[in-house]
Parts: sequence; C-alpha cells; structure tokens
Amino acid sequence: MGTRLKFWCQPKGEDVRWLFKYPRSGSGEHWAEKIAAQVAGCLAIAHAAVELATAGESRGSISKSFLQKGHALRHGNELLARIMKYDMKKTHGQSDHSLANIFRLLDTVFRNPQDAEIAKRQFASYLVLDALIGNTDRHHQNWGLLIERTPDGVRGFLAPTFDHASSLGRDLSDEVRLRRLREKTVGQYANRARGRVFWSDSPRYGPNPIELVRLANKEYPDLFRPALGRVSDRRSQFAGIVGRVPDDWMSPMAKDFTVAMLDYNATRLEQCMG
Repeated sequence: MGTRLKFWCQPKGEDVRWLFKYPRSGSGEHWAEKIAAQVAGCLAIAHAAVELATAGESRGSISKSFLQKGHALRHGNELLARIMKYDMKKTHGQSDHSLANIFRLLDTVFRNPQDAEIAKRQFASYLVLDALIGNTDRHHQNWGLLIERTPDGVRGFLAPTFDHASSLGRDLSDEVRLRRLREKTVGQYANRARGRVFWSDSPRYGPNPIELVRLANKEYPDLFRPALGRVSDRRSQFAGIVGRVPDDWMSPMAKDFTVAMLDYNATRLEQCMG
C-alpha cells in the first residue's frame, strides 16, 4: 500500500520479515520513521520496531512485521465499512473517518466494555504521538486491528502504531529549517499541519493533530490524559533520541529543527491538560 517504493525481506538470522522503505528524494522520511518509533517507545506506546538500514547503496528505514502466525491485519477503512456506509477508497477529505466513528467501531468490536476502553485509550495514545511528532498521515489504512481465530471464536486487538514518515518536517530543506529557527516560526509550521482523523463529519480538512487532541481531551479525558501525562514527564528525553541518529544520516540543522518542533508540540500538549 501507499506510494513509496518498498519491499519485504528477511534478514539473515531473523525468523520474521521486515519492510524496507526508500525515502522520497531529498526527504528525511527514513530518520523520521526511526525517531517516531523511538519517541513512541519512550512514551510506552505500542509501535512497530524501526531501524535505519541500507539496501545495496540506498538508505532507508526497515520496519519489523508485527503479524504473528494466525493473525490477519484489517485496516480501518475495511472495519468502518462494516458498521456504517463508508467509502473505503476515499482517502483525502474523508470526514467519516472521525474520532467518534472510530470509537464507535471499537465499542462494536470489543463487546466487553473494559476491552473497548483499553483499545480506545491505546488509539488515543496514537493520536497524542501524532500531535507530538506532527504526523499528518493517520488515514484509514494507517491503523487497524489484528484478528486471530481461536477455538473459542475470533479475537481482535488494536495493531501497534505504524508508518510515521510524514512527520517532523522531514520534507523541509536545511535552508528553510534555518530560516524558521532564526525567525522563531517553528510553531507556525507545526500549526499549519492538517491531520487525517476528523473531529466532525462536515469540514473539508481534518484538524491540526494538536487541535484534535485538545478537543478530544475535553470530551474523553480518561482516554487521553494518560498519554498526555507521559509526554510531560518524559519530554526531556526527546532531544537525546534525536541526537542518537548518526550525523551522516541526519544533518545537524535537521536535528535542531526536529528538537525545536518536538519541544513546541510538547508544550502545546501540556497546555491541553491545563
């Protein structure tokens, strides 16, 4: 799925497959994927494991398959189409891909209220991660459920979060990053982002990921506050995560911009709890 060139492989000594993705020319999609996964781990958010990798002379990122034997991944669009009239092929401007509909789906799938609550809290943590890293690509095929058939019937659970390449200013040039840092407009850049999860079924564009979390935290505080609290508690670790990316993979200017963006978004998320 998607437009990026990619292939599945099985490295020597591994018993699972990994998905290698080539970054678009001139972009930092590979390091954005790596940093996003590390930030997710820092926040105790279930995520696909990601490493930087090379295929021949090409650099990219490689993501470990989270499918276990007997599991099948069902994407959000397929699941939503089972509970409502939903256009599975419409990705842009799909306002039916709203948080309310996603939560309604999870309430339908997980008949036990406690299980539904756990799944919704987990999905809420994905949206907090999106807001922190500025991920604009949480469309209806970038999340899903893992389905397992057991002797007692079918069992499902939310898949780990995956595919975070559209984040952290990965498509900016170093010249633009430098200008925004000097002019103190990193926040302006972050605020322009539009997400793919809608708050209502009427607007043309999804809200900014941070605005979505702000609205959702007012409506569902028990679901969003755990992840928001971890952002506040662990934000001091984000700069170290960025700094560990090798310098020959990510320029110093890209690192400075990414740290500034994470810091700005973390501050705004803390304000959501005020």
